[in-house]
Amino acid sequence: MPSAAASVVAVSRSAGHTFSKGAEPSITLLAGLGVEGDAHAGMTVKHRSRVAKDPTQPNLRQVHLIHAELFEELAGKGFTVAPGDMGENVTTCGVDLLGLPRGARLHIGEAAIVEVTGLRNPCKQLEAFQPGLMYAVLEKTEAGGLVRKAGIMGIVIAGGVIRPGDGIAVETPPGAPIPLEPV
Repeated sequence: MPSAAASVVAVSRSAGHTFSKGAEPSITLLAGLGVEGDAHAGMTVKHRSRVAKDPTQPNLRQVHLIHAELFEELAGKGFTVAPGDMGENVTTCGVDLLGLPRGARLHIGEAAIVEVTGLRNPCKQLEAFQPGLMYAVLEKTEAGGLVRKAGIMGIVIAGGVIRPGDGIAVETPPGAPIPLEPV
């Protein structure tokens, strides 16, 4: 059963290819497709730049999740960002999304399961939304590596309705963890 400490803060979707997504009282996840009624739902890629390169690629970006803790961090840097503003479908609290391994499964609410496929690669649309935001969600490690903090992407393994307040339980895959890469 999901832990009360890890939960859904907000859910969002957009039928068009808009940068921000509108808040909803609930969203329905469809197995193998993504968020019902969202422009990025489908078995094959829907992100416009990826469709232009190869429209037959599998859609590893069916669901976009961001941790609400990022919004607090960004507020400390002078940015005002609310759930859905950065295009995510699910805003979470209490889950270290960026620390999850590839293949981790998020059990959300009563039935939905999202499998983590990778990191969202911050894009220039963040700059158009608020100047400086793209660079605010990128950080360098001491070793010079790039840390992308704009959320994670996943695919829907089991469908279901999710709402703000729903619990989230994390199931890590067996074996050595595989760090997240941009997808």
